[in-house]
Amino acid sequence: MAYPILYSFRRCPYAMRARLGLFLAGQEVELREIVLKHKPEPMLAASPKGTVPVLILEDGSVIDESLSIMLWALSEKAKEGDEKTKALLLTHEPGQQQAAMALIEANDNEFKPWLDKYKYADRHPEQTQDEYRAQGERFISLLEASLSHHDQLVSDLPSLADYAIFPFVRQFAHVDKNWWQQSPYPKVRAWLANHIDSPAFAAIMKKYPTWLDSGESFSLLEN
Repeated sequence: MAYPILYSFRRCPYAMRARLGLFLAGQEVELREIVLKHKPEPMLAASPKGTVPVLILEDGSVIDESLSIMLWALSEKAKEGDEKTKALLLTHEPGQQQAAMALIEANDNEFKPWLDKYKYADRHPEQTQDEYRAQGERFISLLEASLSHHDQLVSDLPSLADYAIFPFVRQFAHVDKNWWQQSPYPKVRAWLANHIDSPAFAAIMKKYPTWLDSGESFSLLEN
């Protein structure tokens, strides 16, 4: 049986986001691990921009934005009447859904650029690494405030927002782990640790040989 093909890079937070959405939806794919310095021609043919993730559906259509992949997978599952997936999408909570999408937009458009400069401060000498971190902390402070009201970002249960955002906060935390452990964001630290320790994250972070080297695709859902 043919499944959608997913081109992915294990350590990319956008690719993590897509894999999480697919895994949570129970959507099987043919996972093709790549390295960014040697991108497969079939992936570039499907999505010339050359970034991961790239999902090629059975009908040949292409989804090459991580959030769109999450929304596609979870929405397809929700159409089957799956209540757990509807809860992830906040289908019955339009106010929370709006809040979730606003947080994701802030993550992608405001936090991620500062995260990149913080992580690669040597490439951006206009400011110091500490200054870039301080800019990123504005978003972390926003999450800390959200988590003071409930266990997850928009409610007491994990939603689309949590799974879409925590891979990026993980990357921020890993730039300077010693600083992170002493940072004034205990609620974000605990929230992040719980997601990193979750079965879902363990499942989507398995290591595979690259597709170009091995010629093998892998199952996202196999135990």
